[in-house]
Amino acid sequence: MLRLPGHDRYDHVNINNRKDYSWPDGKRLAMYIACNIEHFAFGTGLGADPAHRPGQNTRNYAWRDYGNRIGQWRLFELLDELKLPASILLNSIVCYCYPDLIEKIKERGDDVICHGRTTAEIHTPFWEQDEARVVRECTNIIGEHLGRRPTGWMGPAALESKVTPDLLKEAGYTHLLDWPVDDQPIWFRTRSGRLLSVPYPVELNDFGTLLARDHTGREYADMIVDQFEEMLKQSERHPLVCSISLHGFVVGQPFRLRPLRQAITHCVQHPLKDRVWFTTAGDIASYCSSLPPGTIPGG
Repeated sequence: MLRLPGHDRYDHVNINNRKDYSWPDGKRLAMYIACNIEHFAFGTGLGADPAHRPGQNTRNYAWRDYGNRIGQWRLFELLDELKLPASILLNSIVCYCYPDLIEKIKERGDDVICHGRTTAEIHTPFWEQDEARVVRECTNIIGEHLGRRPTGWMGPAALESKVTPDLLKEAGYTHLLDWPVDDQPIWFRTRSGRLLSVPYPVELNDFGTLLARDHTGREYADMIVDQFEEMLKQSERHPLVCSISLHGFVVGQPFRLRPLRQAITHCVQHPLKDRVWFTTAGDIASYCSSLPPGTIPGG
């Protein structure tokens, strides 16, 4: 029989063959917002371009830096207004370059997910010992500047080497967001024990939706509302996670921020909002770890 290259990180268990459980206080849908706060190299390395042109230049560096100067601050204002927590996907180099952002994260008490050193590099080509060193470096820098080390991880561009989950487990991480494989958390296997995969979106990621596929801000807002409404309905049968991924240089642009505000306000003020746990990826991971063995698939 023909066998293709594969992996042994998790088993196949479809959504209808799993144990039922609820989120805290009997809630059925967990919703969290992830804000990507990133730093890019100037004139080199990786990084998107607003006109889909290859290469690095002053224009696309400045466009991305808009997020750290303007866009992310507008997102913080929106989150403060709606009294929502956030998971901050943080490049560790941000700690050196933007101390005001670090102070705001500390002030809000947000959940911090390590997002590698910089989104100008990816981990896929690293040798194992080099990647292990980068993971240690990122962890230590964020711990030093935030006052607490991160226990959640999402790699730059959500990409991994073949051993990234193993290295994360060995570095003391409890959960990762790299695999858009499910609407529920599931346990991954690593060579040193289990690691929780928390759902993180590809489709509700503003970067891919608005930049790679050229949807409008209004279309993206409609996607958020439709995703929320459908998942709220489906959560009557299964506990689910609805996550939204935002970048300040993308949805922090005023013409996109306006429909985004309307969409998130719709979710927060929904008539059935009492069924929704507005939370963070870190709190989802902590809660899953507290459930009886066998509740979460793969455990």
